[in-house]
Amino acid sequence: MDSPPNYSAPADQSGNIVCGQCGAPMPQGMRFCRACGNRLGEGPAEYTETVRFPNAPVATGARFTAPFTPGMNAPLAPQTGRGFPRRRRLGFTGMSWMWIVLALFFASGGLLSMFKNRGTPRPPMFSTAPRSYFGVNQFTNANGGVTFRVVEPPGSPADKAGLVGGDIVTTFDGHPLRTSDEIMSLLRQTPIGKTVEVIYLRDGETKKAQLTTISEDEFNALNDAFDERPEGKGFFGFESNRTTQISNPETKTYGVRIDYLYENDPAILFGIKVGDIITEFDGVPIRTPAELLSRVRRAIPYNTIKIVVIRDGQRVEVPVKLGKN
Repeated sequence: MDSPPNYSAPADQSGNIVCGQCGAPMPQGMRFCRACGNRLGEGPAEYTETVRFPNAPVATGARFTAPFTPGMNAPLAPQTGRGFPRRRRLGFTGMSWMWIVLALFFASGGLLSMFKNRGTPRPPMFSTAPRSYFGVNQFTNANGGVTFRVVEPPGSPADKAGLVGGDIVTTFDGHPLRTSDEIMSLLRQTPIGKTVEVIYLRDGETKKAQLTTISEDEFNALNDAFDERPEGKGFFGFESNRTTQISNPETKTYGVRIDYLYENDPAILFGIKVGDIITEFDGVPIRTPAELLSRVRRAIPYNTIKIVVIRDGQRVEVPVKLGKN
């Protein structure tokens, strides 16, 4: 069996261990010369960092066996840092982990809530109590009560009671009215289907009517029935936004003046003229442009309708055969 190699350093005459190449003194067990870098043998000691002692004595009898060996007093490379860079730690800090845990907590809670409440309808954000319906487009404040532009839909409570757009309602079920908020409050308090007395003004005259309120579902059903009417809607040949509402108590003239007519359409073909003031349409008083348009659409297409106008101060009846819209 081969014996292990001897890596021991030689000793000088005094017994001190010196480098075999340069003769520099060496600590016990050192495998690497700190002066010239000569390696004595394999082992962990050879990786010990080499640092030259300051004011180290120059050894005598040094042997230089390689042409690139530096002198014994040659400076070494400067020692900077720790020799090896510190490995950077990867990952999150403690605060980052805390935010991640909180986010996961709330996300999991939302998912559980979603699955738990699946199929359960949410209540509406705003709920309104059912109220009675009057049967007009909208109430607005007027001198002495509240008014509206048009009665709609056909067959509504106001329509059955004989009211028309432009009437001023002064009393509802015994309660005097001053603002639109008051009548809306009374409609919320009135039971659906109740018949009430309505007092109103038309052309300065006081009139009374009995009106039976309906529910929202009944109101919508009337609208749908009119919109889906198989006969279609009537056509007259005018523009409702090119008319003027007339209310003259001195001459007792109340109606809607026609300011524009389409050529070759029913109104102008059957004798209606620009400037005529329509006061009646098929026996119904006309006081607002919206009411005139509503009555035209209600009429059955191709039927002949009697229209009453004021022309040059005279009352004139004009039969008009309507078209289809």
